[in-house]
Amino acid sequence: MLRNIIAERERELPNIKLGKLLKIAAESRDVISLGPGEPDFLPPICVKRWIETKSWGYTHYSPVGGRKDLKAGIVKKLKKNRVKAGSENIIVTTGSTEAILLALMCTVDPGEGVMITDPAFLSYRPSIEILNGMPISVPLRHENGFVPDVDSMKDMINKEKTKAMIINTPCNPTGVVYKKKLLEEVADFAVENDLLVISDEAYEDFVYDNRHVSMASLNGMQNRVMSLFSFSKSYAMTGFRLGYAVGPERIIKAMENLHIYSTICAPSISQGAGLAALKGKQEKTQMIREFSRRRKLMTGWLDRLGWEYVKPEGAFYVFPKITKYKMSSVGFAEMLLKKAKVAVIPGTDFGLHGEGFIRLSYATEYEKIDKAMAKIEKTVKNIRR
Repeated sequence: MLRNIIAERERELPNIKLGKLLKIAAESRDVISLGPGEPDFLPPICVKRWIETKSWGYTHYSPVGGRKDLKAGIVKKLKKNRVKAGSENIIVTTGSTEAILLALMCTVDPGEGVMITDPAFLSYRPSIEILNGMPISVPLRHENGFVPDVDSMKDMINKEKTKAMIINTPCNPTGVVYKKKLLEEVADFAVENDLLVISDEAYEDFVYDNRHVSMASLNGMQNRVMSLFSFSKSYAMTGFRLGYAVGPERIIKAMENLHIYSTICAPSISQGAGLAALKGKQEKTQMIREFSRRRKLMTGWLDRLGWEYVKPEGAFYVFPKITKYKMSSVGFAEMLLKKAKVAVIPGTDFGLHGEGFIRLSYATEYEKIDKAMAKIEKTVKNIRR
């Protein structure tokens, strides 16, 4: 029998409920899941055709930083984001989540701080903590529209030890899209405090009421921002595990050096499929239109339930408030799973300030959303407040 061999860093990871709830939902045919963080669409037809006709030759390692042809395609795509970059400014990664970890590994030393919003994508804090960095939580409040208050950030920062900040727009889990004016305020803050900005833009194409603005497109920010993008959401290619980071050449080079010791390179076959997606007919409009239709359905149900929420302008999530039921986020999610047979994600999976909220995903068929929300309505009617 081995001694207690598991490292302390693993034992201290957050005890999130996402994995457990999704496992139950996947194994139970009578459960409708409003938990998925991935589109329920297939990749574009051009990806299917490429796999069927050309993928067999892509069975070896690629260059550590990514295939030359894919990086050239990414350079062209970045013009849409108004981000100037050459191939030396790009590293292709095994999903954008790996890009987050690599960016932190090559810029943050033990004891140095990284500012993160709370609630936020669940991997930010653990990624910092496993590197012995110091997460600095910036509370996002429902009454302020779940956007960061730059003035309060000024009171929280330790100028000597804080190295970077992570922003995410469109946001997971709130669905909020940061306007250009807010990004400019955050950019000024980063410049004033000499911070690297890690900008997670995985949901860039899922914007319904405004438009997505890349932080690196703002004046003077190109050499201070690491922009992270993903094929997972925009092209419904989550299983391909393909993302990329764009930023200053010296940081990209450092990430490549670390990449050798992590995954060596992103899968070559996924890189070929990614290039096919970039070069093929862009078929996102239908998917975005369908998500917008589902968003209207889900928010309509929330209005009917009388739940408070910030209108989601991007991604495919809503983050409603459930405090009126006098239950914790975890307790409420478990209750819905047990009684309504609907899986949702408790807000605390996304940080301490997610307490009192749940995340609902509308990356689920329209009819299933309608049925799930009807079940939720029937269940909560019987809860004593």
